[in-house]
Amino acid sequence: MNKREDYISWNDYFMSISILSGMRSKDPSTQVGACIVDGNNRIISIGYNGFVNGCSDEDFPWAREGEFLETKYPYVVHAEQNAILNARGKSLEGCRIYVNLFPCHECARNIIQSGIKEVYYLSNKYEDTDSIKASQYMFSKAGVKQIQLTPNVDKIEINLK
Repeated sequence: MNKREDYISWNDYFMSISILSGMRSKDPSTQVGACIVDGNNRIISIGYNGFVNGCSDEDFPWAREGEFLETKYPYVVHAEQNAILNARGKSLEGCRIYVNLFPCHECARNIIQSGIKEVYYLSNKYEDTDSIKASQYMFSKAGVKQIQLTPNVDKIEINLK
């Protein structure tokens, strides 16, 4: 008997974990997940965008527009930041991170500072913004590879029942 040939690649697997993590986000407009992986293909940490621990999702706004303090932006912790923080001090030196949306400049700073060396992403829909341009510049100067992933599969189906 031969081994299965239709198994998914490591990249598709880790990006799928990232997307699945993003499904935990309560954000009605943007669900982002992150998965940090070491050189041995072991998951070190995961995260998704959401409010700070201990703060109820019911007490803070999810709006994208309006007065600054009336929007989600001053309160939400991004998926990449959550994944880095969820590692709880484990070394991320030389790791790679999988995210479904290209990291903003704030997350890029955290990624670089943590020692992550590769960023795999699916979409860069905000590529024309100053935040993304700053991320790309910092990544290039810090030697962090930026790889837009083209998945080998269109979908992964999980049946829980």
